[in-house]
Amino acid sequence: MDKPVRASDTPFAIDVEQGKAYFWCACGKSQTQPFCDGSHKTTPFRPVRYEATETTKVYFCGCKASGNSPLCDGTHKKPA
Repeated sequence: MDKPVRASDTPFAIDVEQGKAYFWCACGKSQTQPFCDGSHKTTPFRPVRYEATETTKVYFCGCKASGNSPLCDGTHKKPA
């Protein structure tokens, strides 16, 4: 597996809490998208830590191709 699985064609809108750490699934295999559930263990991918600097809504990448991971940068809108 050299490419992550595309988990979604849109980002995941998540309310985050200031000071809390979140672990974004980078492999796309997690059953608890957009967060890691350990499914990456058989892949070369590792989860990406995101620490919320404020309590707000953020958009985690679902296509797993963002240049700004773990956050969405609109890459999902480009043809595959």
